Amino acid sequence: MLSQPIRTLSLSTALIAVLANQLGGIAPDIDQPTAPFWRNLPVGGFFGRVINKMLGGHRFLTHSLLGLAIFGLLAKMLLNFLHPIMPSVDIGLVWWAFMIGMISHLVLDTFTKEGVPWLLPLPIKFGIPPIKSFRITTGKWVEKSIFTLLLIFTVCYFWANYQYIKDILRHIK
Repeated sequence: MLSQPIRTLSLSTALIAVLANQLGGIAPDIDQPTAPFWRNLPVGGFFGRVINKMLGGHRFLTHSLLGLAIFGLLAKMLLNFLHPIMPSVDIGLVWWAFMIGMISHLVLDTFTKEGVPWLLPLPIKFGIPPIKSFRITTGKWVEKSIFTLLLIFTVCYFWANYQYIKDILRHIK
């Protein structure tokens, strides 16, 4: 893929892909009634509790490979349904953006004390490192410090690769 020439990308595809990536990043937490997704809807608390019970609770189905496959299939079906009203959007790229967001959420949750049931229906939660006491507690200073370092790394990476990124952005129609 890196040896391929830069593809031309429509602005609509780029914007929808960014949105899809963000939605993919929060999609696994749809099973948590207090998730930001539900807090921002007028009756979100009610729906969040219903979805929580339907999906088996937080960090269950939506945090597994099975859940990833189900969400991927549903996202693909939705994008195919919407494609006639947005023909200039590369739905394949948008789908990948959604899936990358979702996978990154699951990978990062693997580093938390709760772990992730990757192989559901097997009732085993996987975590890195294997010793639970060495893992990150969600919402604590260690998580915030790591997030800050990742953000600094990302900014430095984009700054160091400014010309390459500029060339990519120049190919957006």
